[in-house]
Amino acid sequence: MEASPQANAVPAGLDPVWLANSYLTRRKFDECITLCTDLLRANPYDQAVWYIKTRALTLQDWIDDIEVEEEGVAEVLLDEHAVAKAPRPGTSLARPMTGAKGAGGGPSAAVRPMTSSGRPLTGFARPGTSARPGTSARPGTSSVEAAFGGGRPGTSRPVTSGGRFVRLGTASLNSDGSGVFINVDKLDLRKYAGRPQLARALCNYILYHEHNPKKAMELCAHATVSCNYKDWWWKAQLGKCYYQLGLLRDAEKQFLSSLKTCDIVTTSLELAKVYIRLDQPNTALEVYTQAAARHPGEVSLLLGAARVYDALNETVKGVELYKQVLQYDASNVEAIACLASFHFYTDQPEIALRFYRRLLQMGVKNAEVYNNLGLCCFYASQYDMALDCFEKAFQLADDTGMADVWYNIGQIAIGIGDLGLAYQAFKVAVSMDSSHAEALTNLGVLESRKGNLAAARSHYQAAQRAAEHAYEPWYNAALLAMREGNLEDSFKLVNKALAAFPDHTDSQELHAQLLKQFAAL
Repeated sequence: MEASPQANAVPAGLDPVWLANSYLTRRKFDECITLCTDLLRANPYDQAVWYIKTRALTLQDWIDDIEVEEEGVAEVLLDEHAVAKAPRPGTSLARPMTGAKGAGGGPSAAVRPMTSSGRPLTGFARPGTSARPGTSARPGTSSVEAAFGGGRPGTSRPVTSGGRFVRLGTASLNSDGSGVFINVDKLDLRKYAGRPQLARALCNYILYHEHNPKKAMELCAHATVSCNYKDWWWKAQLGKCYYQLGLLRDAEKQFLSSLKTCDIVTTSLELAKVYIRLDQPNTALEVYTQAAARHPGEVSLLLGAARVYDALNETVKGVELYKQVLQYDASNVEAIACLASFHFYTDQPEIALRFYRRLLQMGVKNAEVYNNLGLCCFYASQYDMALDCFEKAFQLADDTGMADVWYNIGQIAIGIGDLGLAYQAFKVAVSMDSSHAEALTNLGVLESRKGNLAAARSHYQAAQRAAEHAYEPWYNAALLAMREGNLEDSFKLVNKALAAFPDHTDSQELHAQLLKQFAAL
């Protein structure tokens, strides 16, 4: 049997198994897999080489699944955990506190951005932000129609919960160049369950490389029995398998049992993720708080609780946690970006500017950061710096982010009174993203100022379809209908505006005027 070119590359006198392990340690996974494949051709029963290749394949496809992932089409269509009655505000991610009081003194919906992509909220893409209505990057994405639509303009491929787990197969996955490395369906899992080291490597391989949680669950069950239910790791892995299969209550039991055996931070994060998926944010907060008390200074627990507070619109509580995060980790990107966003939307652009400058000093250079820097500079009256920042944002933005940059250019043009430039900027934003609700709404306002009422109504309707959660297009359309004398249509539209934002003063005044006119008829 001829040796492969890669095997010939092993220096004379050097143990190839040691070299493969060295590649694995240095995270040179392709070289490690190729060398192990050559060694397994010569001796298919070498357990050390088998173990090294299994670890390399697993780490190559490893995903940090502690973070909450997006819900896909299956989760939207088959949500068995949705309650029949509407939850009380503040107890569900589907109904966060929307009022000024409920927001804990933070910025209200009147000044906060309607979407983090329309006006970048933090410049930091956080996981799981579109898992529930009202909390997503574009709220409402958990509807069936939105789930079957693509996440980017011009695409229609639906998002699925396992979509990010898909990996293309390559020749390096094969032990002999003709078949799969491990045929999981033919393995005797009971035999491997009694060998802890090999079993753990095999379990991670099945979960992260084969993406077969059912088989991994079977292995975990056998291993849990073989260790007399005393190994916390197998309980946690069993909970992870249950979670991927959608058996959330079973996953909860396994994670709780694992925590009783051994208190591990990652297990607490997994348990909180289960409660968030069950739409029980208060219970998730209890998990984060109790775990943070047991593990003081653990940044991941503080960040998890802060994200839940943000989703519930209790912004001030979230800000307090972000400040605690920076006490332990002064270079945490998410905490810095969220604090910058909070100060910007509470009319403190100068303080927000310092946070964004800190991100640049740390090497975080993307379109969102420069876009937010430009806005901060503009509202801090540093107009020369604002233009430079937006030029940088244009250079770094992709097709999706370019629409947001143009939208903010339009906002600045309105601020300086150049309505012609604003109209052109909003048009460009809509041409790049036809579902950009904010740009469509502002185009409707500009068309209304020109007297083009039909065009204004069309833009408002397009904005309403793109973002039912937003109150601006409903209110503007109601105002337009009232001016045209369509009181009934105006009343219906203003009610939808109040449903989206109950504390909007202008909508309340318009609603009261319409009631007076109806009473006078």
